[in-house]
Amino acid sequence: MNSLRPCGCKGVRTCLTCEKDYKIEKPSLQQQFQKLEAWSYCTQCVCFYAGWDVQAVQNSHGQHNKAEGLTLPGIYVVEQFLSKEEGARLIGDLDALPWDISQSGRRKQNFGPKTNFKKRKLLLGGFKGFPASTSYVQQRFDIVPLLHNFQSIEQCSLEYDPSKGASIDPHVDDCWIWGERVVTVNCLGDAVLTLNLYEEKQAGKYNMDLVKDYEEQLLEPLLKPEQLQTYKHKVLRIPMPNLSLIVLYGPARYQFEHSVLREDVKERRVCIAYREFTPMYINGLEKAKGDPVTEQSQLFWRVPIKNN
Repeated sequence: MNSLRPCGCKGVRTCLTCEKDYKIEKPSLQQQFQKLEAWSYCTQCVCFYAGWDVQAVQNSHGQHNKAEGLTLPGIYVVEQFLSKEEGARLIGDLDALPWDISQSGRRKQNFGPKTNFKKRKLLLGGFKGFPASTSYVQQRFDIVPLLHNFQSIEQCSLEYDPSKGASIDPHVDDCWIWGERVVTVNCLGDAVLTLNLYEEKQAGKYNMDLVKDYEEQLLEPLLKPEQLQTYKHKVLRIPMPNLSLIVLYGPARYQFEHSVLREDVKERRVCIAYREFTPMYINGLEKAKGDPVTEQSQLFWRVPIKNN
């Protein structure tokens, strides 16, 4: 079923609606992951401890022994990045904009250039910048040292509806166009980000072959094969509480797939994903193609007021 279904799903991507309508049997990703050794992230210790339940690990912070923890470079979490008032206002402003259907039970609002990952083609398309009502979120990145000089060139709102079994399958964000720092701001609802070690089975998948061209410019060096053995047969769980900021970079971004399991979406969840260019489009061979996008990325537009 490679054609687009009315629910927005296509191919192996499914939601509860098309699974019922088309009698699609989808193996439980959670059950597969629970066969692995589970480790959950403590945001205060900045490392993982044995256990699947992220909330239980968070609650037991005072009992943690760091010597028993597992670290992974490239994870940054800021709880309460937004205030409750800002979160409520942001959701209202996002809901004032049109939502488009997406795959796996999600809806989206995408602001950025047109990209063809397979052909590695970039077009400005209709990109005119970002909604002014969300500008303060990007401006707040300036106070985060890790996000120094981070220039968003794509902003994508994602809504996860538990009644549709919304989820996102394990993946690595494209490495041809999207740069090292993968930023998520959680606007509504708690969830969990699940990481599993990426073991390449398809050459060129995720355009991973291009990483070698800018690997020396990464903020966090990639792990060597012998270091990656530590994470084999493990699944890593990171809490994504409402109003928090999550950044993946270095090894966590490139050497692990990340996903959101439908079982971890228990209420309406809305987040905004931000992406930057790879170095080749900032100061490298493709800079001329990246410049028009970067220029548009400086703009914030206001939603026209409708007359009654």
